[in-house]
Amino acid sequence: MFKKKKEVQKKSNLKKYFYLLSFTAGVVFVIIFNNFLAYTSTNEFCKSCHVHPQAEQSWKLGKHYDNSSGVIVNCVDCHLPPEGFDYLYAKTATGLRDVYGKLFKDENDFDWITKSGREEAAIHTYKSGCLNCHQNLFPVTLSKKGEDAHLYYDSKRDELRCINCHLETGHYHEISEIEKVIDSGKEDVFYTEPAEVSEFIDFVETLPDSRVSFKMIAIPEGSFIIGTPEYESFRNEDEGPQKEIKLSKFWMGEIEVSWNEYQLFLKEAGVQGRTEDQFNNTEKNNDVDAISGPTPPYGNPDQGWGKGTRPAITMTHTAALKYCEWLSEKTGKKYRLPTEAEWEYACRGGSESPYFFEGDPSSYSETGFWNGIFGYDTTVINSYVIYKSNSKSRTDKPERVLPNPFGLRNMSGNVKEFCSDLYSPNYYDSINSGELNPQGAGSGKERVVRGGSFKSDAADVRSGKRDHTFHDSWMLTDPQIPKSIWWYSDCNDVGFRVVCEFEKKLFLN
Repeated sequence: MFKKKKEVQKKSNLKKYFYLLSFTAGVVFVIIFNNFLAYTSTNEFCKSCHVHPQAEQSWKLGKHYDNSSGVIVNCVDCHLPPEGFDYLYAKTATGLRDVYGKLFKDENDFDWITKSGREEAAIHTYKSGCLNCHQNLFPVTLSKKGEDAHLYYDSKRDELRCINCHLETGHYHEISEIEKVIDSGKEDVFYTEPAEVSEFIDFVETLPDSRVSFKMIAIPEGSFIIGTPEYESFRNEDEGPQKEIKLSKFWMGEIEVSWNEYQLFLKEAGVQGRTEDQFNNTEKNNDVDAISGPTPPYGNPDQGWGKGTRPAITMTHTAALKYCEWLSEKTGKKYRLPTEAEWEYACRGGSESPYFFEGDPSSYSETGFWNGIFGYDTTVINSYVIYKSNSKSRTDKPERVLPNPFGLRNMSGNVKEFCSDLYSPNYYDSINSGELNPQGAGSGKERVVRGGSFKSDAADVRSGKRDHTFHDSWMLTDPQIPKSIWWYSDCNDVGFRVVCEFEKKLFLN
């Protein structure tokens, strides 16, 4: 009996020792785990894997490090959720990815500038982290502009992220202000008159009272088949049925309207006191900005990539139309946006294949199982198109690529281009075979956009690929009431090129 009682006592003590040991082990584990989390959340630990000085240098120049309050925001404050399971999950996933990159990738191959863009930043920052620190969105020091923006954000929390407006807050990007002086690089030239045109050949347009000029290419009259055949790789339903149509002769800009030209428009058309009527606007629009002429953009219009001969971007379709009206007034010629038919005719340059150069989209595209394994061909397409695979996520200068058979550059890439037509997915059904100069759909909300951009896969830079504006989503971040008619807040890969109409009166002088 005594022996049995002793055994019971022994088992009870063992049980207590086990519980005590388990509790102690648990406490030790929690302490070690918390210390591990704390250590692996330090800036020094982050930098041991992220060996790219741009991140550290730009962080120290940003407002999260160099500010009047003296508060330093650390890496994990932005790049991980603040707490809970989401924090542990994101930390684990991020850690495994970074360890893999450290062991198996060459840091010199990373394009850190591309990864600092909004699309990439949206993957690696957390709105919950922003709001964890910035709990009061309306501090007493907030400006009127900031108050309007935060009120707008409050009404659209599910759609907007903090980095829509504050992309440069965490890592500073040196961006230039809109240049006040127009400089095309031709210091020894100053034009006083527009170009005189005496025959239907290529000419260089000169803008009076400036150093700005640009080349116009003579596009001959002719017939072509609009649309794509059903067997073309990556073809969409709105690209057919194919129809043969005719086009009259016209001139088209060799390149997309560059910042050189567009900044002159901003400078002259934005002069205080200029009215909508001076843009030949016969229809009154109650939604136009209170300020006549182009208003300042809400953000940096060139995204910090540079201006000069790079294509002008982020303007709305309305702004592009106003530019054409201003240009017509300044030169005495009839400038406008191309129709969709003119654009495709000019892009094809007499070709009937997917591109105006050799090759099939299935060989050039990043998509597809086999291309993902064995890679894809870029030798030919890289010579003619600035697109996703070779752009480094930004626009580039036109001289980087070769022209098409008509002598036009970047028709297929760099930036998408506005056309004058309203968009309809069934528009080609309404075209009559042999029709002369079709003008587009009779109704619709969005405008046609043609060509690919620096964001586009090779499948989307085909000559027959159709697209359209997404006006509401391209204006999502703009908090102004009413929203600007001049600038898109959420689209940075659309621009335009101009067409000059062939008018017989030009040859009668």
